[in-house]
Amino acid sequence: QVRLIESGGGLVQAGGSLRLSCAASGSISSFNVMDWHRQAPGNQREFAARLTSDGTTYYSNSVKGRFTISTDVTNNTIYLQMNSLNPEDTATYYCRVVVPGGVVIWGQGAQVTVSS
Repeated sequence: QVRLIESGGGLVQAGGSLRLSCAASGSISSFNVMDWHRQAPGNQREFAARLTSDGTTYYSNSVKGRFTISTDVTNNTIYLQMNSLNPEDTATYYCRVVVPGGVVIWGQGAQVTVSS
């Protein structure tokens, strides 16, 4: 069973940047889909960014142009570079992957807090 460990969250001022990392225990080259989702207090979890196995990226309208999803295959790590952060980006960020067979695996989450 693949495990995902997020890191890189923290407190940042509005306008600042953070990079989240999601370290996988298995080879990310075999993953069909790699996502980042986020959940703000009192809200439902929502999609933020996706990278598919063919290299196609998708972003929600709320993060498009500011966030970038990428990978380091050598280190089996999925990244989310977040720029121009604003208080509305405050949330717990979750890494999610779909592995061969269609199994969906979530990480434990990383807290991001943006102060105004």
